[in-house]
Order: sequence, then structure tokens, then C-alpha cells
Amino acid sequence: MDTFPGVLQLLKADLNNVYSLTALLAKKREYDHKSSVVSLSSEHRGLVKHTGGCHCGAVRFEVWASPHLHVFNCNCSICTKKQNRHFIVPASRFKLLQGADNLTTYTFNTHRAQHTFCKTCGVQSFYTPRSNPDGYGIAPHCLDDGTVQTIVTEDINGKEWEKAVGEHKTIRDMSKP
Repeated sequence: MDTFPGVLQLLKADLNNVYSLTALLAKKREYDHKSSVVSLSSEHRGLVKHTGGCHCGAVRFEVWASPHLHVFNCNCSICTKKQNRHFIVPASRFKLLQGADNLTTYTFNTHRAQHTFCKTCGVQSFYTPRSNPDGYGIAPHCLDDGTVQTIVTEDINGKEWEKAVGEHKTIRDMSKP
């Protein structure tokens, strides 16, 4: 029968069209859902949801922040040893998705900064900074690919922490919604 291959070809084309339409509708629903979530909260307007975690995957989080990150490069003793470059967000924009039981904390000196890290792989993907105890310092290198557009790095003199933070115009407000 000569028409059988032709019918099969038409069926394949129709199937591809249905698949494409289904995929397109799914993307539209995903877009509509994301845009409605963003528009529900004025706090998240203009921000993107970044996800990230530690090396072994035991600790996972999401954080709402600009796609254009302002990252601090601190030269205090611990930030230097750990290469702790971070950006600061309010606690309301951070959510631990998994791994609370796999986190441990290191403190020193004033014990205000809470340096949390994964018990398994040792990676600190976020912590509670001394400058912003009501927020989180997020390690941009622990974010999943695809949501960061630019990173601007600012050096901060953590060796003279009180002076540096006291003179900084915006650091203490970065954890405010």
C-alpha cells in the first residue's frame, strides 16, 4: 500500500506538532506562574530566584536577589582563609530547601557572625554576617548556573572591621527588605 508511509509521515508531523504545542503551553504556564509569583510580592519585584548549595548537594537553598550581584571581598582573617566572597540579602529572601541537619557552625571573636557549612563536604554556601545578623551572606560561586548576569566586587577592609563597616554607606542596610 503506497499511502501507508505517507500516513505515517502525516501522523509523525501531527505528533510533533502536538508535542511542540504541549511544550509551548507548559512553558507558558511556567512563565505565567513565575511572573505571577513575582508580581504578588513587591519585595521580589525586579529580583530573580537563584538556587544553590554545597558541593555534595546535601545543603540546598534558594535566594531572591538581583541578577546583578554586588559582592564583598573582605580581607578579615576568616574571609581571607576561606576566600569568602559574598553578597548580602535579607533573611526574608532566603530559604533553606534541604540540609539543615547537615549544617554546622563556626564562630570566633565576637561570635556574632555564624559561619555555617556542610558537615559532609565542608563548603560554606551561605552564612550570617556580623554586619547583617538579620540577613545572609551568600557565596555567589555556590549558585547554580543561569541566573547571574553580572558581578561587581567591592573590597572591604575587614582587618579594621568596625571602621570599615562604620564608614560604609550601605552595608548595614543590605539585609533590609
